[in-house]
Amino acid sequence: MSTESKGTALVTGASSGIGEIYAERLADRGHDLILVARRLDRLEALARKLTERTGRKVDVLQADLTLRSDLAKVEARLASDTSITLLINNAGISLEGSILENSAEKIEKILAINTVAPSVLSAVAAQHFVARNNGGIINIASVLAFAPEMMDGIYSGTKAHLLNLTLGLASKLQGTHVRAQAVLPGATKTEIWENSGKDPEALLPGMVMETADLVDAALLGYDRGEVVTIPPLHDESQYEAYNNARIAMGPNLSRKDVAPRYRA
Repeated sequence: MSTESKGTALVTGASSGIGEIYAERLADRGHDLILVARRLDRLEALARKLTERTGRKVDVLQADLTLRSDLAKVEARLASDTSITLLINNAGISLEGSILENSAEKIEKILAINTVAPSVLSAVAAQHFVARNNGGIINIASVLAFAPEMMDGIYSGTKAHLLNLTLGLASKLQGTHVRAQAVLPGATKTEIWENSGKDPEALLPGMVMETADLVDAALLGYDRGEVVTIPPLHDESQYEAYNNARIAMGPNLSRKDVAPRYRA
């Protein structure tokens, strides 16, 4: 536990699961906190617990990130509070069923929380962190960014967006003291499964990681300067091979002439 403040970390989706563990670990590391979520009672209970245990200053900001007015409140805090040195974009939901069983309203909701909110907050944070030449942005994506066929393509698509957002942002931040990291959990024991009507142990027996293990590994990856951290992937060379192939393909993706295989 650190007694010296490392600045303030703003954590979305902080009332449970991965966000709650991040809040605990960051308080232990010496960060003051701004906890963002819809459930005010849980936020206040967590804030009291962390302040009593660590002595850190913990503020709560109730916000439903599907509402533009609430998202604007979080944007304003990021823009105005110069003590903020770290943003954790953790808030997220999944769908019960696939695109074939969900309404337009539910699809809009998952896109608002999983894609729009973290994109907007990343942009606001990055602009202000770069101006101060200090800060970090951690986006909680998913291994499903690499495996859209495994579950629903909408959820995995939102997580692929976060991965792309982070990779693009990291390239723009080179030469600064601002960092970006995408964390790609596999199946993890959080409320998102219960809320989506899925039983992770039934779907993926023996493959579900404890939340604390996930966050501890992700923070170690952040400390090491990783842009992409995949805690459940034991063979790192598999990601390296994938990423190298992706980069190698880049120069060949745009040409004046169509590929020969498409010529009649």
